[in-house]
Amino acid sequence: MAARTAVVERKTAETEIRVAINLDCQPGSGNKQEIHVSTGIGFLDHMFHALAKHSGMSLELTCKGDLHIDDHHSAEDSAIALGTAFKQALGEVRGIRRYGTGFAPLDEALSRAVIDICSRPYCVTDLGLKREKIGDLSTEMFPHIFYSFSIAAGVTLHIDVLRGENDHHRAESAFKALALAIRQAIERTGGDDVPSTKGVL
Repeated sequence: MAARTAVVERKTAETEIRVAINLDCQPGSGNKQEIHVSTGIGFLDHMFHALAKHSGMSLELTCKGDLHIDDHHSAEDSAIALGTAFKQALGEVRGIRRYGTGFAPLDEALSRAVIDICSRPYCVTDLGLKREKIGDLSTEMFPHIFYSFSIAAGVTLHIDVLRGENDHHRAESAFKALALAIRQAIERTGGDDVPSTKGVL
């Protein structure tokens, strides 16, 4: 089977980002999972690490951004670069399940994520976060991170935090739910068909 890997470098006047990804590092794959994330925003590192870990991918992501201004550009551009790398690594949408659903609890919090790898990017989130920041990451950026990833990756994404009192738990469970949905959606079926009645995605 062909390796599903990609390396993306993205440089703007605001950020300089490098992403290396391998989608096939689940237990039993024979590939060692390695995760190294450094965006300059500690909580974002934590979220991307959880996303990679539970989706079964290896991820190296570094970002040098204009954090002296705020966290917006670094968070947004990291999500864009990650989505771009995901799309490149996946290649043609063929021989995979396409749809994925994930539920992830974290103590009192519970989140649901549903993904469709369809080349029709769309994103709906309902996270219910109340704090202004979690660590150094503005909570207003969480929906934007998911949106930026979905647009760059070419996927339809719905993420809902169903319950929870602690915003750290709510946010982390959302990322873990997405990870589980991705893991299911990219699973190889053993066939070579395009999972669409249209015959193309």
